[in-house]
Amino acid sequence: MNYLSIRDLTVRLSNGLPLLRKVSLDVEAGEVRALVGESGAGKSMIGKAVLGILPRAARLTGGAILLDGENLETLSPKERRQRIGAKVALIPQDPLTALNPSRRVGPQITDRLVDILDWKRDEAEARALELLNEVHIQSPDRVMKSYPHELSGGMRQRILIASAFAAEPKLIIADEPTTALDVTVQKQILKLIREMQERHQTALLFVTHDLGVVSKISQSLTVLYAGKVIEETSVRSFFAGPKHPYSRALLAATPKYTDPDGSLMPVPDSVISAVEREVAAFDEQLNG
Repeated sequence: MNYLSIRDLTVRLSNGLPLLRKVSLDVEAGEVRALVGESGAGKSMIGKAVLGILPRAARLTGGAILLDGENLETLSPKERRQRIGAKVALIPQDPLTALNPSRRVGPQITDRLVDILDWKRDEAEARALELLNEVHIQSPDRVMKSYPHELSGGMRQRILIASAFAAEPKLIIADEPTTALDVTVQKQILKLIREMQERHQTALLFVTHDLGVVSKISQSLTVLYAGKVIEETSVRSFFAGPKHPYSRALLAATPKYTDPDGSLMPVPDSVISAVEREVAAFDEQLNG
């Protein structure tokens, strides 16, 4: 069953420039789907549209977002916030900016449970301690009383993961959650996210530009360029042989760990020109 279904989602700037071009995709319950593409491809914009936190200059002009079969666009703002608060969570990119530096870690995990889901404070604190143990944080009592700047980047990201899973959401959007971490910590965090996702059977929409990460965590992926879906397939099929020339070029441009001294292969200008013509032709239909 598809827990998240996006149909013909179109987002434009106030001047009419499209940021997302009739994007459609599904995420099944318990599935990990990656959103892949260059910076500016629209990956994070899809997550923001689902969460209802589009930038002020952007607006949704078409399409539907269905969460567990319910069209979010038909709900009032209050009803939408309630649905999102209860069913969806976000693991953001930079844990240092995502956590409030002036507050201790404990309340930042428990507030969502108390304020949105009406948990009692002692129940929320017990749940927070349980989750900090689950994400392999030592001395969780001490960490609960710490400020974010007193902790390492890896610990801060583990706290955000614990916070995301706290209310047992059905869908988590992970927006490049390992970008700000070094390679060693990145590997640990990816393994942790996968373990937590499998244990809780949560649907996961994983935003990344790193195909190496995709191969480790996802079952399916959607390739985007300029807000348009270029290819949608299983991870196994993609790495066996992408169908679209742009997807093939992206895969060829990925550094090979087996050949650390090999030269990088940028996406050829001819491929970029071809995919831009494809997007322009699509825009003519979209605007026509």
